[in-house]
Amino acid sequence: MSTLQEIGIYTCEYVNDAESAWQRIASADLVDVVTGDAVREETKVKACWDDRALYVRFECVDTYAITQFTNRKDPLWEQDVVEMFIDEEGDCKRYMELVVSPNVVLCDLMIDHQDDSNPLSFKTDKEWEVQGFEQTIETEGERRIYTFKIPFSNFAKAPEAGTEWRINFFRIDEEPDGTRHYQAWSPTGAVNYHIADRFGRLAFRKA
Repeated sequence: MSTLQEIGIYTCEYVNDAESAWQRIASADLVDVVTGDAVREETKVKACWDDRALYVRFECVDTYAITQFTNRKDPLWEQDVVEMFIDEEGDCKRYMELVVSPNVVLCDLMIDHQDDSNPLSFKTDKEWEVQGFEQTIETEGERRIYTFKIPFSNFAKAPEAGTEWRINFFRIDEEPDGTRHYQAWSPTGAVNYHIADRFGRLAFRKA
């Protein structure tokens, strides 16, 4: 088993137009959530920002996808999804969980940790909803590309150059035989995405 990597920092570049900037935006690889090893089907994540919103893109090799859920707040993570956990305060106690399935269904939750010693001890606010969230999914052969817009109006304060948030990006990828693969940008060391002190850092920068 590989030793877990150090907590990473992703430099989130300021852009004037996200759609035209994706080709030059640096990507980060998702790895096995437990070991930090390479994954069966590649996932790259990119992020950028402007004065209004955070933009995130997942670029996935996806030879097989399953999702049977159709309603917001369904437990989408029981099948194929990509996920973003965003902790604006950076204290690993409260963060938004945004989960999107390949058929463009969203599950949005707010998580509050109750016990620092137990990562499974948290309260889930299912009534909370992200506002103004935009999502598109495109397929190109065996690639599936998810693009998201998350307005800063959902946060206590819009970031400035130099602001850092705690964040993690995840993917659950199921094979036809039911075998499930769990991916993360910052691996947690367990099949548990809610180990918040393993979240990486999103560093907002302007050139």
